[in-house]
Amino acid sequence: MGKRVYISADYSESNGDRDVVDELHAWCQDSKHKVDYVDTAQVVSGSVSKDEDCRPCELKKEFNDQINASSAAIFVVGDKTSSRTAGSVCRRASEGPYCPCTPYKQNTNGTSRCKWLTTVSSTNGDLGNINTYSYLEHEFRQAVRKDKTIIIVYNSFYRQPDWLPSYMKTYEDEARPFWTRNALGYKVGDYQYIKQALGYE
Repeated sequence: MGKRVYISADYSESNGDRDVVDELHAWCQDSKHKVDYVDTAQVVSGSVSKDEDCRPCELKKEFNDQINASSAAIFVVGDKTSSRTAGSVCRRASEGPYCPCTPYKQNTNGTSRCKWLTTVSSTNGDLGNINTYSYLEHEFRQAVRKDKTIIIVYNSFYRQPDWLPSYMKTYEDEARPFWTRNALGYKVGDYQYIKQALGYE
């Protein structure tokens, strides 16, 4: 039975870290690499985001649910990760009910009124989904809060501690470069490290 793993990365088309995610997915689909995991974020994502009126807080709630269903979380850190702020704009805490809110898809209709007249703290230990954390920071804090196995890899051949966002600094010693070279000098993902970190050996 495959492990349920949450993969968090910057999916920007032009300068994100999709190449690492693609490599992780490829390992599950070929006959050479022996890792059997389910990228929970890939499988479940889209249920709430398909709604044209999906709000950042609703997306963060879905992240919580996906992370809770996972045994481990892989965080891909690139040179732009620490500067990503998507998801951090939420006026509810400071402006109260009826404040304006920009839906997740940043639609051309502009802002809509906040959906929540009242808010309550999470009752199951989840990170509250109404906050000013970026999506990436929210995912990381939820995984730590729920005591998941945390794996941090740099989209690089080398350790890049300067790339770590401030909220990940306590994991600096554990963060590893994802890329290495095989015996022929070709760029490949560090399969052995990921396999070991996920507990497959």
